[in-house]
Amino acid sequence: MEKEKKINASVEATSNKQVIYREPVRGSLKETHLGVRTSSERLKADEDSGAIAVKNLYLACDPYNLNLIKFSAQLGSPIPGYGVARVLESGHPNFKKGDLVWGMTGWEEYSLITAPESCFKIEHTDVPLSYYTGLLGMPGVTAYAGFFEVSSPKKGETVFISAAAGAVGQLVGQFAKLLGCYVVGSAGSKEKVDLLKNKFGFDDAFNYKEEQDLDAVLKRCFPEGIDVYFDNVGGKMLDAVLPNMKLRGRITVCGMISQYSLEQPEGVHNLMNLLLKRVRMEGFVVSDHYHLYPKFLEMVLPLIREGKIVYMEDIAEGLKNGPAALVGVFSGRNVGKQVVVVSRE
Repeated sequence: MEKEKKINASVEATSNKQVIYREPVRGSLKETHLGVRTSSERLKADEDSGAIAVKNLYLACDPYNLNLIKFSAQLGSPIPGYGVARVLESGHPNFKKGDLVWGMTGWEEYSLITAPESCFKIEHTDVPLSYYTGLLGMPGVTAYAGFFEVSSPKKGETVFISAAAGAVGQLVGQFAKLLGCYVVGSAGSKEKVDLLKNKFGFDDAFNYKEEQDLDAVLKRCFPEGIDVYFDNVGGKMLDAVLPNMKLRGRITVCGMISQYSLEQPEGVHNLMNLLLKRVRMEGFVVSDHYHLYPKFLEMVLPLIREGKIVYMEDIAEGLKNGPAALVGVFSGRNVGKQVVVVSRE
């Protein structure tokens, strides 16, 4: 009875710590654009409302968050983002109290999710719940769909991945190695380069911040050219890759981290190579591939349980540390997938 009262009090959300959008972002994201406050409000999912009231447990920090903040967040309100949560009250037929879910939520202790159709119910809890912010969540599906569906890889091909130590890149590299490809990644520190080679099993890796000539380092790593470039950064790296692509190579555009914080995006000058080398360059959005989620889990869960996929997280404890953790993603401060712990229950 006492536990029931406590849960109901949580649903009412008499006290709700939140990370709010405080100032408009122009250019790069700074901690001053965000604020932490404690509000008092009623979050209740009435019967047949179609909504669910949740207690947030883990939040994901991804470059994608900046686009969500710029185009979806309202000043003075909690910022949106992917997270893992427990259902406290449900007005939706597909969810019941106690269910664990991952999907779009708010950066706060408690959220009312009015369109839970976009959330995924968590059925497998023999792996860390935080994995559903990354390896088993949006970044995992991004890596799977972007590599296997968009890149059309073949055994023995050469694969280059930028931002390779990030949540998506570390998985793409491991998928490529499992397929039998030669894999090279770029990252922004010696520590991350060591991780790529010694923990994630990449054949080679380099620190792009220490390379004066990106074209030269790519020629050194890929003397015969690149079959697949999995692009997470765009900009100068994309420009350097284009002349190093093989005939009928594929460039999969997953993200453009280097451009998100620029008021004036950089130009790309080597596009003639798309024509001369018959290169296919294709962008994709992960939500177009969510129908593959069951197939993705069928492949990935056994690999996790057998230790054939390695995954690294960088944990920030508490919402109060959320703004710094999110801002740090854009300077490469995190090592592995950046996660904010809201509650370990």
